[in-house]
Amino acid sequence: MFRWEVVDPGPGEAVAPRQRLPWGKTVGLGMQHVVAMFGATFVFPVVMGLDPNLAILFSGLCTVLFLVVCKNMVPSYLGTSAAFVGGVAAIRAAGGDSAAVTGAIMVSGLVLLAIGVFVHLAGARLVHRVLPPAVTGAVVMLIGFNLAPVVASVYWPVDQWTALLTATFLVCAAVLFRGFWGRIAVFLALVFGFVLSWLLDLLSGPITSCGGADCTPEPHSRVSFEGLADAAWFGLPSGTLDDGVPAVHAPSFSLMFVLLVLPGVIALVAENLGHVKAVAEMTGDDLDPYLGRALGADGAATALASLFGGSPTTTYAENIGVMGATRVYSTAAYYVAAAVAILLGLCPKFGVLVGAIPGGVLGGITLVLYGMIALVGAKIWVENGVDFGEPRNLVGLAAGMVAGIGGVALDLGNGFELGGIALGTILVIVYFHAVALRDRRSGTTGPSGTPAGTMVTRVDDGEAKDTP
Repeated sequence: MFRWEVVDPGPGEAVAPRQRLPWGKTVGLGMQHVVAMFGATFVFPVVMGLDPNLAILFSGLCTVLFLVVCKNMVPSYLGTSAAFVGGVAAIRAAGGDSAAVTGAIMVSGLVLLAIGVFVHLAGARLVHRVLPPAVTGAVVMLIGFNLAPVVASVYWPVDQWTALLTATFLVCAAVLFRGFWGRIAVFLALVFGFVLSWLLDLLSGPITSCGGADCTPEPHSRVSFEGLADAAWFGLPSGTLDDGVPAVHAPSFSLMFVLLVLPGVIALVAENLGHVKAVAEMTGDDLDPYLGRALGADGAATALASLFGGSPTTTYAENIGVMGATRVYSTAAYYVAAAVAILLGLCPKFGVLVGAIPGGVLGGITLVLYGMIALVGAKIWVENGVDFGEPRNLVGLAAGMVAGIGGVALDLGNGFELGGIALGTILVIVYFHAVALRDRRSGTTGPSGTPAGTMVTRVDDGEAKDTP
């Protein structure tokens, strides 16, 4: 499994997953993958209140785990997942600390692992039936839009003008920059905002502000490098998170908090399905036999990282984009990227630098990223031809969407409350299948003439294809 055929492809020729370029070029490609995953992989842990150094370290370790489980046939990098950001915000709003966050995420990882084992043994058809594009699109959308208050109340007030300029730079970079530079727009926006904040400190002095509902505005510098000089160049991640929990910690478990993040599993299933199919299309390989392995490996990786206080993981579209640009699908390059990430994660000085990211910069980046998460749900609808002229799609999803985005809560007594993303996801799944079941029993067909309970999916030749 760890032998790659060394090739020297001509212009336009692809390099397969079990092939590699000479090690010098392979190392260069691996570094490129590190840059592509870098921005989101350490921004999301900061947003969730977890340790970014630990997230970088486990992204490397978990990528190795993923590649081994998938027998080096699915080239992918496992970076920090954004699917749980909304659930984490809900846990912290309910008084949960970082240990409660990682405990809930760990259970979700184990659930995804179980789904992966089931899909590997039974095939992917049942997953498509339970989570059709209409449902997965709705869940991903409500996860993204549920985060809007976090931007408005936590990050944006810290430094609104830096946030606005950072968001503007990110939008312009993503649209105007071509090729590889466009794919690392988040990282470039982070650098831009960091430098801008540093210059504003020099030119105009401290700013008086704070983020959060109960904070008191106080003068402070936008950028603080306190502790950078004292931090070691090499060592295990250490220190304390903002809520007083050690960076490396054991998880704690609460059923209520687990329910708040479980909807993120649906987003991870949708992400992995889409990414595996995208890689299969690019490489020309039949990767359906590896779909269950990919889901299970991602679940195991998330559970492993959370066991030590790390962040949840998922396969990264950014790195799939790098493969699309280079046509090099070698898994050897991903091992190089994983090794570099592990080395960065073992550099405490790097962790202090990441911890110095100004709140205003995070405000600008999350303003765009959270909206993009939500609109990925709409993208799933469009790409799969979900028809909102049919009641099962319009009525079946409506209540869950409003409940999830609006933060509607259901008081179940004894201090147990089900609300937000968790309640919205349950309503989306139950109501959609209830309406679809009625349609199937009555023999109702949609405007397209397809049997009830199917989605109309566009295929490459432009013809419609019915999918259960």
